[in-house]
Amino acid sequence: MVWGVVYFMKVLVVEDEPIIRLGLVSSIEDAGYAVAEASSADEAISFLARDNEVRVVVTDVDMPGSMDGIRLAHYVRRRWPPIQLLVISGKVGVVPGELPTGVRFMSKPYQEPQLLNVIATLSAGGAA
Repeated sequence: MVWGVVYFMKVLVVEDEPIIRLGLVSSIEDAGYAVAEASSADEAISFLARDNEVRVVVTDVDMPGSMDGIRLAHYVRRRWPPIQLLVISGKVGVVPGELPTGVRFMSKPYQEPQLLNVIATLSAGGAA
């Protein structure tokens, strides 16, 4: 936690690898965001259905369960259109048109400042 920072927005991190998820959550919290976490798309959908404060979802592509991060991005865009999305992957690339309009994609490895800059842009309502 960063002292003196007011948590003004909630970010949901969806990542099945606990160590990677912990690192993402820690970085995003240190930047001043309230953060929730899920280990699968199913868990993320369940969380979003009961919490209307999430403004940004950061999801990995490669996850076990009923859907991967790309399918999760499509689901979230259809069900909760105002939520901004960032899809990340170290194994899978995306081709143009594979993600819904306005969804950002980042390849791993990425630099933490780059990740936080994209989250800040998304939290301001921008997808560019």
